[in-house]
Amino acid sequence: MNAGDDGEGAIKPRIQTMTALSKQIGVSRPTLARYFENPDSVLPSTATRIRNRLAEVDYVYNFIATRQNRKSTGLIGVVVPHYRDLFFASLLDAIEQAAVDAGLTIFAQSSKGNVETEAAVVEKLRSMNVDGAIIAPLGDEASTRALSLASRDFPMVFVDSEPATPIPGTDFVGTDNDRSIRSIVDFLCRTGDPPVLLGMPRLNNNALARETAYRAAMKDLGLDAHLVETGDIPGSWRFEAYGYAVMDAHFSRGRLADATILCANDRVAIGAIRAANQYGLFGKAAGERRALRIAGHDDHPLSQYIFPALTTVAQDIEGIGKGAVDLLIERMNGGRGGDGVRMLKDTVLRLRESG
Repeated sequence: MNAGDDGEGAIKPRIQTMTALSKQIGVSRPTLARYFENPDSVLPSTATRIRNRLAEVDYVYNFIATRQNRKSTGLIGVVVPHYRDLFFASLLDAIEQAAVDAGLTIFAQSSKGNVETEAAVVEKLRSMNVDGAIIAPLGDEASTRALSLASRDFPMVFVDSEPATPIPGTDFVGTDNDRSIRSIVDFLCRTGDPPVLLGMPRLNNNALARETAYRAAMKDLGLDAHLVETGDIPGSWRFEAYGYAVMDAHFSRGRLADATILCANDRVAIGAIRAANQYGLFGKAAGERRALRIAGHDDHPLSQYIFPALTTVAQDIEGIGKGAVDLLIERMNGGRGGDGVRMLKDTVLRLRESG
């Protein structure tokens, strides 16, 4: 079929502006704007006419431009440290679904685990006139200053981890680390040797929060807390590689081969299990007692499919995402005054082969 012919292969005439489109279709520009916002807001016959004529032309509705001068843009920003981390990918999906259900659109950005990038991304949200933002912060003082400035422009809800210092008028939704760590420490102590903790690299405030929770849980049980020595192994967002490197250094020297190791997150635990398998520490015959135990935290999507399947604590990702959107909408509708809300979600133990 030749270009310009009728049919699916035809090249449609390009229309650049809504004013030109309104002339092409024969309806007013305000009517077109209402249609793009909500097709049900115009007469059914008008909606059908617009829809049919749109199929004949090449026109892209400029979502951002049409909202810049409005009191409400219907747009919220979301910032997470990394898209490749399946926890944050799942959290982003939960936030997006809750936002769509509420008639909102999200603009997602990654800070790439870098405080300068986080500050720049937050500054970009300020320039976009978003109605609010949901942010999983890195917790550095420098980026916290940028977050504090942005909180003057729009309401803000933090998820998963908190800023280095509290920001008045902002909210937080995340896991109750005290209860979740305590639950798995209690289980491990009931079923075997007390756990030593392999912590996370201190890249956000969860690392310290979970270490503090572990120390408190062990103290309440009348036990000494012990941390796995990490030596000079550098911390990074490559948690699996970090966990592997730390435990390879120990297992290669015969250390901790019969220990109970609680990892501060599942990605660290996956690396630790990889190191254990390399030395055959999980290769016992069926029915033979296995001394080494490894547990994690988060219920990473891959945790049940590795060998051995990981005993862990499942976070309420759907609840965190929806709770963050609900709190943000309350702020958007009711102003930014008042004390911040801390909404802590419970967790569920997932008992599997590794622990």
